[in-house]
Amino acid sequence: MCEQCTRREFMEVSVLSGLAAAGAMSTHVMASQAGPPAPREKARICVLFTGSPGPADRGWNTDPSQLAQAKQVLEAVEKKLGNVELIQRQVQTAEQVAAALQAVGPGAPVLAVNLHCFALTRMVQPVLDGGHPLVVFSLPASGHDWMYPMRWRRAGHRVTLLASSDYQELERAVRLLRVIPLMQQTRLLLFPPAQGTAPACDPAQVKAKLGTDVVAVGQADFDEMLAQVPEDAAQDEAQRWTRGAHEIVEPTAEDISKAARVSIALDRLMDHHQAQGLAVGTCMGWLSRGFPCLGFTRLRDRGVPAACEGDMDSLLTMMLFQYAFDRPGFQGNATFDTARNAVWTAHCTAPLKLDGADGAEAPYLLRGHSEVSGSGCVPEVRYRVGETVTRTKFVDLNSILISTGKIIEVPEKSVRACRTQIVTEVRDAAQMLANWSRTLQTEAAMTLLHRVVYYGDHVQSVRHLANLLDLNVVEEV
Repeated sequence: MCEQCTRREFMEVSVLSGLAAAGAMSTHVMASQAGPPAPREKARICVLFTGSPGPADRGWNTDPSQLAQAKQVLEAVEKKLGNVELIQRQVQTAEQVAAALQAVGPGAPVLAVNLHCFALTRMVQPVLDGGHPLVVFSLPASGHDWMYPMRWRRAGHRVTLLASSDYQELERAVRLLRVIPLMQQTRLLLFPPAQGTAPACDPAQVKAKLGTDVVAVGQADFDEMLAQVPEDAAQDEAQRWTRGAHEIVEPTAEDISKAARVSIALDRLMDHHQAQGLAVGTCMGWLSRGFPCLGFTRLRDRGVPAACEGDMDSLLTMMLFQYAFDRPGFQGNATFDTARNAVWTAHCTAPLKLDGADGAEAPYLLRGHSEVSGSGCVPEVRYRVGETVTRTKFVDLNSILISTGKIIEVPEKSVRACRTQIVTEVRDAAQMLANWSRTLQTEAAMTLLHRVVYYGDHVQSVRHLANLLDLNVVEEV
């Protein structure tokens, strides 16, 4: 438990003023069917085309068709993502770069597409001097400027390089750059106490590093909101969970109804505060009112990260990945099986839509919580065998732990540990076990134990994101 996380250190917010508004919401239109709360404004990104294209048949430069294709792709990316505004300028001098940056705003992220040999190196200084996070996209043979971005990174600037003939890398660049302004607009709710590394549990340090606000919510206030959930809305949500389940094992109708009521209240809490993420540090004490696990699943599925056991490192991890990849994560406990070269991940909260909000739901059972004699109601989700996954955690506000694996087993019905489980084959389980959490200066079990799992191999994107956020990457192998 983090000693810094008393309510006194957080901005005090009452949810009572939202009760009337919450009660006025339709009892039949569930908040969980909507997307996440929108950011206050779109993420503004400055796109600089440096220099001019040249002839297609000679020289170290792009040609006009390449410039046109880059602009076409960026136009499509802006429309697809919806929450970015790309301010594009073709520039020839450092003075024009400075004017473009001033128009976009201080510290705005920058995507530079170099069009001619040494054009970027001649005019990049205002970007570096202004501390702007910078992605350089360099087409093959577009010039020799590709040699310098990582030198600028080693000099302490927040720069990364995408050197590729694939124009879709421009989407990766925009996705990673938007993380920075979106985190600066983010509000996270916390039911204290927080857990995690000391910097992640300190709202002032979170604000200084990421620009993100952390706001405490009182349990008594939430209980008042919970009491306002209409009975028919709770029953509709309970029936939705019941209809979708492949099997209901331990939970009673009352267990499901309580959990459904909490799910609705959590949705309304997030919408009332226009918050983008949630951590509950008192999960295990919620049984009498209904476990939050179904609610956490619904929140994650609609693009609102929600962390169990007050784990602020896991919550911040989920926020970064949500903004970068539009995917929820499965936060879980790890355990090892070196005989199979495998790592297990298990927890009683898990999203159904690991492919993203527009993806299909994974099959699930409704189970009792495994650590409280099978009481309550939690999902047991069956993820896809054969999927490559990324296991990760953003810790100490300065490092990202990361590894990959492949799901080789998902139980038909769990018999021990937390309900949702995946077994993943890794590169070297014995070595990973010996080095587990070696960089963390804590003995707190949850901080050492938790990781967040995602479908797909995101290692290279995370390395680029770390360059932009000035983070270390620790590969857990």
